[in-house]
Amino acid sequence: MSAPFRICFVCTGNICRSPMAESVFRARLAEDGLDGLVEVDSAGTGGWHEGDGADPRTVAVLRAGGYEHTHTARQFHVSWFDRLDLVIALDSGHLRELRRLAPTTEDAAKVRLLRSYGTGAVPDRNADPGFHAARSGALDVPDPYYGGFEGFEECLEMVETASEGLLAAVRAALPAGVAPVRPADHDSRRAEPPRPPEKECA
Repeated sequence: MSAPFRICFVCTGNICRSPMAESVFRARLAEDGLDGLVEVDSAGTGGWHEGDGADPRTVAVLRAGGYEHTHTARQFHVSWFDRLDLVIALDSGHLRELRRLAPTTEDAAKVRLLRSYGTGAVPDRNADPGFHAARSGALDVPDPYYGGFEGFEECLEMVETASEGLLAAVRAALPAGVAPVRPADHDSRRAEPPRPPEKECA
């Protein structure tokens, strides 16, 4: 494969949901040995928070979940469609906005709802998973910005669940013969210090 498979997660301001999805999915890729084959980033449909870090509540739930996290918010640009393989919208409003911005029908087809992937599902590449549910907002990851900390925890649970299905879809989309380099007994979310050697009994 001459270039990595590229994914961009998109929410409104790129400080809550999309950086959360980026961190979680990057960890899933590393666990599956695909981090060298797939590139992940995130952006917002608007530029209100460009240059800012993630919302402190997003950072807190990610750290509590053991996820590594560094982030600087930015706005999604139409020119990015050309280099991206998937544009993952966090709710139906983002889905409609991104498809409206897409220069071609092929680019519009790259835009999918995160929760349309469900748990372990591998969507038909020619189908549009969650199209009808998107109309009703049934597959949205709700914006937690104006609520309490519990809303961020709920978002993390939704993102984690949907990431399993997205990971399966990405595996299926990679060219045949491209094998993951799976690290042995490694979980990229948690970096535990080595245990000291046990003392020998006298």
